[in-house]
Amino acid sequence: MKSTMRRIALLAACFVCAGALLQEQAHAQSEPYTLDQILGYAFPTEMTAAPRGNRLAWVFNAKGVRNIWIAEGPGFGARQLTRFTADDGQDISQLRFTADGGTIVFVRGGNKNDAGEVPNPTSDPAGAEQAVWAVSVAGGPPRKIDLGRNPVVAPGRAGRPAQVAYVKDNQIWIAPLAGVGKPQQAIARGNNGSPEWSADGGKLAFASNRGTHSFIAIYDAAKKTVSFLEPSVDRDANPRWSPDGKSIAFVRTPARPAGAGGPGFGLTAPDQPRPWSIWIGDVATGEARQLWKSEETLDGSLPNMAGDGLLNWAGNERIVFASEHTGWMQLYSMSLAGSAPAALMRGECEFEHMTFTPARDAVIFTSNCATDARSNSLDIDRLHLWRTAVDGSKLELLTPGEGIEWQPVVTGDGKWIAYMAADARQPAMPFVRGIDAEGAGVMLGAQVLPKDFPSAKMLVPQQVIVESPDGVKCNNQLFLPASCTGSAKCPAVIFMHGGPVRQMFLGWHNRGYYHRAYAFNQYLASRGYVVLSVNFRSGIGYGRAFRMAEGRGARGATEYQDIVAAGKWLQQRPEVDPKRIGLWGGSYGGYLTAMGLARDSDIFAAGVDLHGVHDWSMRQFGGQLDRERAQLARQSSPVADIEKWRSPVLLVHGDDDRNVDYLQTVDLAARLRQQGVHFEQLMFPDEVHDFLIYENWRKILAASAEFFDRHFKR
Repeated sequence: MKSTMRRIALLAACFVCAGALLQEQAHAQSEPYTLDQILGYAFPTEMTAAPRGNRLAWVFNAKGVRNIWIAEGPGFGARQLTRFTADDGQDISQLRFTADGGTIVFVRGGNKNDAGEVPNPTSDPAGAEQAVWAVSVAGGPPRKIDLGRNPVVAPGRAGRPAQVAYVKDNQIWIAPLAGVGKPQQAIARGNNGSPEWSADGGKLAFASNRGTHSFIAIYDAAKKTVSFLEPSVDRDANPRWSPDGKSIAFVRTPARPAGAGGPGFGLTAPDQPRPWSIWIGDVATGEARQLWKSEETLDGSLPNMAGDGLLNWAGNERIVFASEHTGWMQLYSMSLAGSAPAALMRGECEFEHMTFTPARDAVIFTSNCATDARSNSLDIDRLHLWRTAVDGSKLELLTPGEGIEWQPVVTGDGKWIAYMAADARQPAMPFVRGIDAEGAGVMLGAQVLPKDFPSAKMLVPQQVIVESPDGVKCNNQLFLPASCTGSAKCPAVIFMHGGPVRQMFLGWHNRGYYHRAYAFNQYLASRGYVVLSVNFRSGIGYGRAFRMAEGRGARGATEYQDIVAAGKWLQQRPEVDPKRIGLWGGSYGGYLTAMGLARDSDIFAAGVDLHGVHDWSMRQFGGQLDRERAQLARQSSPVADIEKWRSPVLLVHGDDDRNVDYLQTVDLAARLRQQGVHFEQLMFPDEVHDFLIYENWRKILAASAEFFDRHFKR
């Protein structure tokens, strides 16, 4: 009898096991798409236009294989120009057309680390290099010009051979594009960069950093001489030629006392105003005058996030520049006569990219401004194209709707705008439209989109705003699967971006790293996870006060409140199992993942930490930390609460990381071992911060999904 009962119990157990297995298999079969499918896109970058005509060029990164593509109007049929075939981690960037549009100059390879090593993520024994190349748009193999980066092609001029200037080992070099003759160095002391040709190609301006100060230098290609504009004890940068080649606009920041520790914007330093001014230099005399000066306030500080939009020479004798004096990163213009700056934007919003029409009488820019006077709050989580006259007299929205558009360029004939665009389901692709056209543009290179790409099966994320205990409100994106209901509670995962000066959108992102992050959030949602992507304080897009939040990072980790608030918000959702909430993120997002697991393992049950910072006191910003700042930095770090860490974690890092030292993960792993905390590791020899190899990204995301499944589903 006992034997029979045992057999019945065993049989029942087998049926239970078989049922569970069948349920798991049925779940796997019901998955709408695979990780390979949603990572199958070709990410576009480097959109550029020829100075004349309607020719365009950009780069497609298709599963790690990077190549230049071109198209020209009016049909804009896209074709591949270069024929690289390997997922070798060698970036293609900084595309520049020659004056006639017949050749493209570009850079292949990444920047050197502090040891002088170029990224070599495949560990190729032959090594890797960063070099300037040229390729004819008519076809044929590309030709290496020289080692270097930041190429600028001299404008065409009759009787003068085409030349390219570039930076090699922090010096300015000039080489003939035809490959006849050797490159020549424009010799000047200091670390030299930011080369800019005059309109006639006869002179080259550049910034010469001398350590304690910097000058604007001018190299005369015919005379082989170097002169300087209004040299001073201050720091001069960002030289911009006037259209007639007679003047140069540049940025000046005042000298600081010795021992001040740099500009005062380090992650451990207190915030200090960094005033700046715009100067106009006379090339013939070398004299310069101040055109405009910022307020000596925090909001008036040099807007480091403005990028190439910081200062530019427009047409109609005007300067266009960026400022945050209103608390928002916006564009302004002023005349050379020194009139009051005119605002080129409206409302509480920020710009990211800008360019001019060929006549430089209008600016095309991308921003998260509202699409109408009602200030639709959704659009602060998107980017759209706008156009304004350089004097601010006319402002118009070019791309309304629920898409995300960025990186605009105008063709040399002034008739077309090319840009990148995406939305919640459609990944980033290049587009082109008539400059005065309405409606959607025409997609370029549609043939690279895989036929099985799962656009139709993806979720449209919802904007949700969560308020932290101290009153800060964060815009977040919620991915809510239909299968998750009040009766069928699902595990949840919070994603945190890096930077922290980044912003996630209500759709595919405009940076390759976060394009993959968005894909993985969609993939997790397709597997039955509720996903919340958190735009925590210290990110961009929501004003300077939000980005420069008091007590952020090593100053007190105040942004961690936003992660706890998001976790508690999820715990209250009827679709979420409050005991199965995880964290994942990279870089700063890795830091916040580790913070959550260390401080609140009762809320956050597991996490995936990609190259996170775990001890701020191990990093020095602007000199040796004093004891008080070092103590605060330590208290603001995950290692300060390591004794409370109980939740399992997957650690991911590349050992040639140039942003976050590999030691941060080595140190954390040793501490977790001492505490008996379960951790897993996925390490990549010779990989850098961005993970240049596609196959490495695939391994990371596959391992992350399996890690969460193992801890939340099995």
